[in-house]
This record gives sequence, structure tokens and C-alpha cells, in this order.
Amino acid sequence: MGSVSLKIGDGTARFKRATLCSSAINILMLFSVITTNLFALYAFNSSPNHRLHNPFHHRNKNISLISEQVSLIIKEIDSSQRKLAQMEKQLLGYDTLDLSRPNLATELKLFLQNHQLPLGKDSRTGITEMVASVGHSCEKSADLLSQYMSYKVSGPCPDDWSLAQKLILKGCEPLPRRRCFAKTVPKPGLTSLPVSLWKSVNDKAVTWSGLGCKNFNCLNSKILSRDCVGCFDLVNGYETQRYVKARSKIEFLMDDVLAMGNGGIRIGFDIGGGSGTFAARMAERNVTVITNTLNVDAPYSEFIATRGLFPLFLSLDHRFPFYDNVFDLVHATSGLDVGGKPEKLEFLMFDIDRVLRAGGLFWLDNFYCSDDEKKRALTRLIERFGYKKLKWVVGEKTDAAWSGKPEIYLSAVLQKPVRI
Repeated sequence: MGSVSLKIGDGTARFKRATLCSSAINILMLFSVITTNLFALYAFNSSPNHRLHNPFHHRNKNISLISEQVSLIIKEIDSSQRKLAQMEKQLLGYDTLDLSRPNLATELKLFLQNHQLPLGKDSRTGITEMVASVGHSCEKSADLLSQYMSYKVSGPCPDDWSLAQKLILKGCEPLPRRRCFAKTVPKPGLTSLPVSLWKSVNDKAVTWSGLGCKNFNCLNSKILSRDCVGCFDLVNGYETQRYVKARSKIEFLMDDVLAMGNGGIRIGFDIGGGSGTFAARMAERNVTVITNTLNVDAPYSEFIATRGLFPLFLSLDHRFPFYDNVFDLVHATSGLDVGGKPEKLEFLMFDIDRVLRAGGLFWLDNFYCSDDEKKRALTRLIERFGYKKLKWVVGEKTDAAWSGKPEIYLSAVLQKPVRI
């Protein structure tokens, strides 16, 4: 069972297509027709002498027998159709949302309603309805989803970005659209490129609701992740040296990596890019980079945008919304580690490979390996893709701000092969 996306206006609609369920129903109906004909053939060809003796009696008896058999077959078909329809709803996931349940937001009911195709059934694909584009796992968080969709139409949206992010992290992605106006936040002190790349961001230029810190001084005093220690300090912190001055052999210089691309690096994708410094350094070199973000404990998305860069609010469980073979470079840090589950990392790596063009570079930057086994597992996974190792360094690094102990890290620059 699958779905088809169609761009209509400014949105994407998902359509149901013919499934194995519908094929099974067609086979069952064909079987019933054949069975009925066999019964009729048997009835009209059995005991001819006896039928001549009492033709009316046996004719009525045969008709009654056929009617009973047809009724049983019709009942069986109806029962099978109901069972198959229920199975299809369960597979669809969000279709199992009971829209008649009490206290469910009206807006959610409106959004989730299926709509008939404006030109009727598509004869080639069998598509008949437009299905609301909403995450499969939203059904598991119906109460939170209803809360998210409870607002005044054409009024201000609730200040609930943290609720939206919670739903995303629970797999409810994409979220349904809403008919309300998002909160407007003034952006004082904005400057043009390239000055904006390294100018301190005003505390009032971002939203602090739902966060523990209420200013950037507070954030810079915290250890947010291995890749973001003081990463919001664009004047006095290490961010001013990042990618242009190496502190250890594990850290590669950006110009050295770009030279490996032989001048073919123009657009890139940064996974877990912190405050956007990687994209900023690339912008200085006329390379456009999109930075994947979530606002976990800090306003990453707004901060990156204020610097004049492109943030993409997306979880790593979501299929990247890009076409195949479009990026010249994909950059990833320790944020690539999705909960330590090898299967999830495999899915993620295959999606990275999908969006990276042949000959493009995959830069694995300071990936934390908790032990040798994890390093070996990651190495085996990377080798399955057949990438050319342009640079590969494994070593220990002591991060005083994080643990203060020597830890194993892997940095590599890999080139995607041409596959035929």
C-alpha cells in the first residue's frame, strides 16, 4: 500500500491508491461468480429423468438452492469487505483516529476529513480521495494533537511551539496545518550579509517561552551538547575559530575539505548544525548550506535565521524533504547518533546517501565513539556504501567542558561513488 503526493496550491495532498485489500475483494467477487455458475450448471444438469417426472417441483427446488448459495456468498463478501476495510485503516494509522470522540478539536476533524478528487476517480491509479498530510504516529498522541489544534480560527495561535516539537519527537510529523496567525516577534538589530554572520544576536530577537534560559548569556554558561558548548557566543567564544583553526588532528579545516571537492561544492546540508557556524563559514566561501535544527533547550532555528542563514526545523526520523542526488556536500557531527540504535542509523545513512550526488562529499565531523565496538560498527556501516576515504582520522580528544577525560572521536571525509 502506498500513497501519491500531488502539489495543489500551496500544499501537498496524499492520495489513496488501489491496495492489496481491493485486489483481494475483486478476486473474492470473481470466485463468487464462478461458484454461482457451477451451482447453476449442476442444478440444471443433474437427474434429468427425475426432473421430467416432476419439473415444477425440481425447478423451484433448484432456484431455492441457488438463491441460498448466492445469499451466503453475498454475506461472506460483505463480511470480508468490512474486515479488509478495518485492516486498511489500521495500516494507515491516522485513519484510526476516531473523529466522533468527545473533546476532539473541531479544526482537527475538519483537517483530517478526506476529500473527493475534483475530477473524480483517476482511471490509471484508482485514486479517489485526497487524504490529509499528517504523521502516521499522530494517532498515538491524539489528545496532544487535539490540544495543538484547539485555537480560534483567524485569531492568534497559542504560544505552543514546545507542544509542536513534542509531537514531532513523538513521530507526529508532519503536523497538520493551522488557520491561525503565529506570534510575531520583532527582530531588532538585524544587519545584512556578511556582517550578520558574526554579529551578536539580540536577546529580544528570539522566543524564550518554554526554555529554561531567557538570554544568551545563560545559554553560553551551559553545556547543551558535545557540539554546542558556548556556541551562541559569536564574539569571544570558540565559534570564531571553528573550521579555520584546528585544536587537534580530529578537527579538519574547511578550506582543506573544500579543496577535496575540486571546486564542485556549491550547496550543502548540515545535520545537527548547532548555532549555524558551519553554514556561516560556508557562506563566506559562497557555498549555500541548509542547517537541520530542532529547538532542544535553545532557540537554534531563530538564532540561525537571524544570522542570515537557512534553518530547517526537522527531526532526524523524518525523510529529508529533498530530491535525490542534489547536494554537493553533507556535513554531520555527533548529532548523527540517533539513540545508539544501529537500525535507525542505517535508515539515516541511506537517506544521506540518497540526497548526496555522485562525487559529492560526506563530512563526518568529530563523531563521538563511546567505545571501540561502536567505532567498528560505524566503520562497517560506512564501508557498505563503498565511499572513497579521502581522509579518515580516529583519535582521542579531551573536552574539558564536557567530561574532562580522553574520549574516542572519528572524523572522515568520504566521496560518494558513481553507481550503475
